[in-house]
Amino acid sequence: MRAAPEQRGYTSTSAGRNTLGNNLLAYLLIAPAVLCFALFSWYPGIKVIILSFQHYNFGTATFDGLANYRAIFSDPEFVAAWRNTFEFTGIALVLGFGVPFITAVVINEMRHARWFFRTVVYLPVVIPPVVTALLWKWFYTPGSGLFDLVLRGAHLPTSSWIYSTNTAIVSLVLVTTWGNMGLTTLIYLTGLQNIPGQLYEAAELDGAGIWRRFRHVTVPQTRYLLLILMLLQIIATMQVFTEVYVMTGGGPQNATVTVLYLIYQYAFNYNNYGGACALSAMLLVFLAIFSAFYLRLTRSHG
Repeated sequence: MRAAPEQRGYTSTSAGRNTLGNNLLAYLLIAPAVLCFALFSWYPGIKVIILSFQHYNFGTATFDGLANYRAIFSDPEFVAAWRNTFEFTGIALVLGFGVPFITAVVINEMRHARWFFRTVVYLPVVIPPVVTALLWKWFYTPGSGLFDLVLRGAHLPTSSWIYSTNTAIVSLVLVTTWGNMGLTTLIYLTGLQNIPGQLYEAAELDGAGIWRRFRHVTVPQTRYLLLILMLLQIIATMQVFTEVYVMTGGGPQNATVTVLYLIYQYAFNYNNYGGACALSAMLLVFLAIFSAFYLRLTRSHG
C-alpha cells in the first residue's frame, strides 16, 4: 500500500530533522578538540609566519619584509643545520623505522614470555627524554663510559662517539631509536596480531618459508600502518632537539646542529625572534608540503 503524500512528506521532514540533530551533536562533541587545535597548533603556526616578516623587540613588532629570511640564509649554520637534520632523518629512518618493525615481528613469532619482551621493549618509553640523553651521554664518555669499557673488555677498538664529527649523528640516532622504539613496536604488534592466521597457514601449505611469509603476507597486510608510521617518523626526526641540546650542544664543530636547535639558538641565545620565526616558518612549510605530497603519493598507489 503506497503511503499518502502527507505521510511521505512527514517522514522526509522527520528524517531531515534527525540528520540535522545528529550532525549538530557531532559538531558539539568535536568542538573542544577543534578549539584546542586552533588555539595551540593552528594559531601559533599562523603567528610564527606573520612574525617571520617582522622585527620583534620586547613585545613590539614592525614589518621588516624579507630581512629575517635574508639574515638566516647568510648564516653559515643554516646550511649545516639542514644538512645535519636530513642526515639524521635518513639514518633514523633506517634504524628507527626498521628496528621496531623487525622487533615486533620477532616478538609476535614467540610462543612463550611474549608479555615479558613487550614490557622490556616498552620500558625506555617511560624514561623522560632528558634522563635518557644524560644516561647515554655517560655511556658515550670516552675511556670511562660503558661502551668503551665493553669494547676494551672485548679487545676491540674504542670510539669517540658523540665527540667525533664522523660518529656524532649516528650516535644520536641510536639514542632516539632506543628511547622511542617501544611505542612503535607495540603499534606494529597490534597490527601484526590483526592479520588473519589463515593467511599464514595457507602460505605454509604452499611451502613458503619465513622470508616469503614476511614478504608476501606480513608486509602487505601492514602496508598502510607502515606508511603512516613512516610519515610520523620523518616528521618527528626532522624536529630532533632534546638529544642535541643535552648531549652535544650542536658540536663537535657544528656536526650536530639541527634546524630545531638553531631555532632555539636564534630565540634564546641570539635574541633574534624574527630569525627564529623565519626558520620555524620554513620548517613548518617544508613539513606541510612534504606531508601533503607523501599522502597524495601513497594514496595514488594504495
